[in-house]
Amino acid sequence: MKRKLNTSAKYKYRMEVFKYRMEVFKMKDFIFNMPTRVLFGAGQLDHLHEQKLPGKKALIVTSNGQSVKKYGYLARTEKELELSGVEHALFDEIRSNPTRENVMDGAKAVKENGCDFVVALGGGSVMDCAKCIALMAANPGDIWDYSLSSQGGKQTPPFDAIPIVAITTSAGTGSEVDIAAVISNDDTKEKTGIFFPSMFPTLSIVDSDLMMSVPPKFTAYQGMDAFFHASESVINKNEHVVAEMFALKAIELIAKYLPIAYKDGANKEARYYMAIANTLAGYYMNCTSAHTMEHVMGSYHDDLVHGAGLIMIAHAYYDFFAERQAAEEPMIKMARAMGVKDPSSGKDFIRALDALLESIDCADLKMSEAGITREEMKLYPQRVHEVLGGDITADPLPLSDEDYLEIYEKSFR
Repeated sequence: MKRKLNTSAKYKYRMEVFKYRMEVFKMKDFIFNMPTRVLFGAGQLDHLHEQKLPGKKALIVTSNGQSVKKYGYLARTEKELELSGVEHALFDEIRSNPTRENVMDGAKAVKENGCDFVVALGGGSVMDCAKCIALMAANPGDIWDYSLSSQGGKQTPPFDAIPIVAITTSAGTGSEVDIAAVISNDDTKEKTGIFFPSMFPTLSIVDSDLMMSVPPKFTAYQGMDAFFHASESVINKNEHVVAEMFALKAIELIAKYLPIAYKDGANKEARYYMAIANTLAGYYMNCTSAHTMEHVMGSYHDDLVHGAGLIMIAHAYYDFFAERQAAEEPMIKMARAMGVKDPSSGKDFIRALDALLESIDCADLKMSEAGITREEMKLYPQRVHEVLGGDITADPLPLSDEDYLEIYEKSFR
């Protein structure tokens, strides 16, 4: 029988429940805002013309390479826009690590061609740069005025970005479903994150058929970028159930399908599930200092592929926490997601990570071959505090400059 409470007791009981719920909420609070409409699946590019597009003339933004032209992706995109009655112009100058000059030249192209929205056609670099082009098409000044890096202007843009449509051709960054962009400034040697809410794409197409042409090496680098988005989210001390849900599934899929996609790029099933993993990891990306550490490396070496840089420091970075048993439960969860039977410590995750890197021929990537020197690395710890990547306050243990240097030095070969 339920005990009846008098009015005073009921009020006291309800207040206790309310306080309890508020304390729980404070421990696990989060915001999940996903305004991007996503068309997911093989062949989805062919349905672009069926969507309500956010303008009448698009600037199609692509890289300075040839792949989207060679494989017909650009022609197909142009045809889809024409079927929608949308005019278009082309800006095909984006570097593999996009720069502030890329952004400002693209914003100028938007204005000169009378475009009212941007279509990003390419991988993470193209999507990142397109977001900033869309921001600067609507705002005064230079993109670095809105950077939060040490030499950035740290301003808030007065106007929202013009609309963005993202068509991803890679499974790596998750940029099609987030607000973040990573841009380099060659003058200040800063590679840093820029992000504002209006930089969410309005519409994104994740078509795994467009990823079939990615070469094995870049399949590996991009896939591990997505993996580290997820693994950093899991060890993040601010992890919560929603972030973990996306991240662990992404880790499971990447561990299973990345070796297959690497060895057989024509495997449609592997490409499909890698595309899912990439987008899942992008939905709730809580990166830690590992991403910042790589951004420092990329600030000095603009031809360093982001995923490759992350791979170079991965073993030493995660083993730093495993040695200190600082993230045992999260690492055990990740090891289990990677197929380890009955994992019992963080070291099980390290062994699974090493095996995954071995399976995609990435276990022996050398920082020295990217031009990094031991002498240069002494400058890196200070730069960790000056560029943006992940949240350096969210690591399982706080890292000192000596700790950063130790991880870099242990990674060097």
